[in-house]
Amino acid sequence: MAVKKSLASKKIEFKLSAPKANWVGVAGDFNSWKPDSLTAKKDKNGIWRASASVPTGTYEYKFVVDGSWIVDPGCSRRTINSFGSENSVLVVK
Repeated sequence: MAVKKSLASKKIEFKLSAPKANWVGVAGDFNSWKPDSLTAKKDKNGIWRASASVPTGTYEYKFVVDGSWIVDPGCSRRTINSFGSENSVLVVK
């Protein structure tokens, strides 16, 4: 008998325009804040994209661009984190 997962997941694409960047990762509470676990790839237009299957829920995240942690400029939802700066907020339904 197969065990059903109670949480549904949805494929989420993160994208960021950073044509001069050498490396971009996505870190959030959905991947234990490990940017190396979700690295983005750059297209010819300088847009970095990364996709992940994320369970339904509300998550905080940031992009890591060449070592600098930044909020997602394409995400209007933000919250203050424990460091006094902002995190982007992702809601997966």
